[in-house]
Amino acid sequence: MKTYIVGNWKMNLTVGESSIYLQKLLKRIRPTKGLEIVVAPSVIALQPLGIQLGRAKSKIKLCVQNFYHRDYGAYTGEVSVTQLRGLVDYAIVGHSERRYVFGETNKDLKQKVAAAIRNNITPILCIGETENERNFGETADVLRDELFGALSEIDADDVKKVIVAYEPVWAISGTKGAKIAAPDDVAESINLIRNELKEIYGKEIAEEVPVLYGGSVNPNNAGAYLTIPGVNGLLIGGSSLISDHFVDIIELAKRIRS
Repeated sequence: MKTYIVGNWKMNLTVGESSIYLQKLLKRIRPTKGLEIVVAPSVIALQPLGIQLGRAKSKIKLCVQNFYHRDYGAYTGEVSVTQLRGLVDYAIVGHSERRYVFGETNKDLKQKVAAAIRNNITPILCIGETENERNFGETADVLRDELFGALSEIDADDVKKVIVAYEPVWAISGTKGAKIAAPDDVAESINLIRNELKEIYGKEIAEEVPVLYGGSVNPNNAGAYLTIPGVNGLLIGGSSLISDHFVDIIELAKRIRS
């Protein structure tokens, strides 16, 4: 299975700054078998970065941070995943900021997952508990509800086309009081996710679904997370905006794979 290193730039960098940053990455990284490098810039930067990548698309793939679940229609201000076909390979769905800042529900997210799948774009489904939910022992219930709530519109064969990202809300950079998640705690949640997938879809499908970790990942802790059994990569926020840090994490992933 591939290892995925995904940089979520969130609402940062202008189009020009995004272009300069991408050029830095292109100069410093080399394609590595089994390692997928993905960046998710602001939506306004996707098209110019796609043109800039040109033949270098084997080095870096593009991801959209958000989209509307309808393929077309009178939805002023929205961008559909259909409009993104041929431009992006991945789409983030259900990031905690979409859930808690913009109020997206599992009903919204199951429609987005289905839309991405039918448009041949790989959804990166984010799930994770808040600090209060964790303190009250509700982690397993939250992960189960968010996982299957978002997968309920697709069949078992299509579940294999989804990437799951475990992002505990309490550990995400930029969240008030964010903490660094201990590898043992991450391992426990990854195991919960794998077991839930196995229970519903069977062992074969559960083993084929890539599961990433995200939450205050940086060059100092990335290696510890990448070596957790069942973790197939990282979804990175703040550190993906610093080219040296992002490249360091990519190099770590290469060494671990080898």
